[in-house]
Amino acid sequence: MSKRVLITGGAGFLGSHLCDRFIREGYQVIAMDNLLTGNIDNIAHLFPLKEFEYYHHDVTKFVHVPGPLDYIMHFASPASPIDYLKMPIQTLKVGALGTHNLLGLAREKKARILVASTSEVYGDPQVHPQKEDYWGNVNPVGPRGVYDEAKRFMEAITMAYHNFHGLETRIVRIFNTFGPRMRLDDGRALPTFMGQAMRGEAISVFGDGRQTRSFCYVDDLVEGIYRLLLSDYHLPVNIGNPDEIPVLQLAEEIVKLVGNPKASIDYQPLPEDDPKIRQPDITLAKKLLGWEPVVPRAEGLVRTLAYFKDKV
Repeated sequence: MSKRVLITGGAGFLGSHLCDRFIREGYQVIAMDNLLTGNIDNIAHLFPLKEFEYYHHDVTKFVHVPGPLDYIMHFASPASPIDYLKMPIQTLKVGALGTHNLLGLAREKKARILVASTSEVYGDPQVHPQKEDYWGNVNPVGPRGVYDEAKRFMEAITMAYHNFHGLETRIVRIFNTFGPRMRLDDGRALPTFMGQAMRGEAISVFGDGRQTRSFCYVDDLVEGIYRLLLSDYHLPVNIGNPDEIPVLQLAEEIVKLVGNPKASIDYQPLPEDDPKIRQPDITLAKKLLGWEPVVPRAEGLVRTLAYFKDKV
């Protein structure tokens, strides 16, 4: 009989790609989402499949799934600044109450659970690149704290369930990811730049644009997450692309790709606590999972632009 996996946030950007991957691997897939930031269109193509189910549910409420479960992937959460600043309490609740509910479900079903943490647990880092043993530099009372601390708590309670109850747990720290099914209006740099360039608008760059990010194409990220789930390692693992670039360079690459060379740059104030640098150290993922990204940023940008062209 096929193994069964529950994917929370299953209608979201990453969650929907995970649904696709597990369907391809022959799993029975249950997507759970309250559509706060997810989009049912991301998984509409899966509804005709007998091996796919969808539950419209908020994981901060008690979670019940009938029948056996082998794996739980907890990806429910607002994930972009525009979302979690607009929904700060829901963001904290899904990281705390939602994680607690799903850990309880995993214990009841004797399922292995993988939780989606983030590079934001490193805050505005004083160590570069960021390794898993770095504890981070996070402002718990700043505007970004609602997301950063929700994910740090998620890691802590997941480890507590592992240590106290012997639960099989996995923790992935996800760095900046891009690809089809992102929302043009989610406030993150890459879709914002693409939308503005396609509409012929000025490109909004925060600060002087010299702050750096490391962008990983979604297919690479999903491969790393899949390998981590099936590994025997319970401590956090960075999954991301170490190819670090200034945000201004990303804007210039997108403007060139879209074919709008006259686009001007509109410099705006840097948001409070915005990280100045971001680059994953993926030594552990390479050694443990035999994983590293293979899709070049240029190719990923072409694929993403093709998706966005009919969304503007």
